[in-house]
Amino acid sequence: MKRKELLMNGLLIFALFAVCAEAAGTLQEKVESTTPIPTLSPPEGNTTFIDGVTWCVARPGVPQEDLQNALDWACGQGAADCSPLQPGGHCYQPNTLLLHASYAFNIFYQQNGNSDIACNFGGAGTITKRDPSFGPCKFLASETSAASALMSRSMRMMGAAFLTALQLRVFQDVYY
Repeated sequence: MKRKELLMNGLLIFALFAVCAEAAGTLQEKVESTTPIPTLSPPEGNTTFIDGVTWCVARPGVPQEDLQNALDWACGQGAADCSPLQPGGHCYQPNTLLLHASYAFNIFYQQNGNSDIACNFGGAGTITKRDPSFGPCKFLASETSAASALMSRSMRMMGAAFLTALQLRVFQDVYY
């Protein structure tokens, strides 16, 4: 009987350790993700700081020809929905290449996993934590992606804890 109790306690401690280790990894990741990284953003955007949310914008100072080529690619082969940038669209005004490229870059970035590479555009793009939205032109944000990743991680942790508890319960029923 003592052996069964020791084995059961060992399994319980192991399961608790595994769940705590996963939680600690999540907390550490969250702390790291809140560290502000200085980046450039377009001057015409709203510069309110939003913690944990990222956008991809055109880098000021990039040659106009490079910005135009990157914008054409994002709206063409990149399959970004650039219809709001058309005349009469809610992001057409002000009609600047920097703004239009920023909007297109951000759409591509949000649709392709919010990774550094999805915001490169040959060096024409940069990631920012400053919301470039203004007036009726709202830039999609990564907060939905971050929230779903956190929810997924939490659900995995709860599932692991539930399965461990269920296994222990079955073990108890079989051996006691």
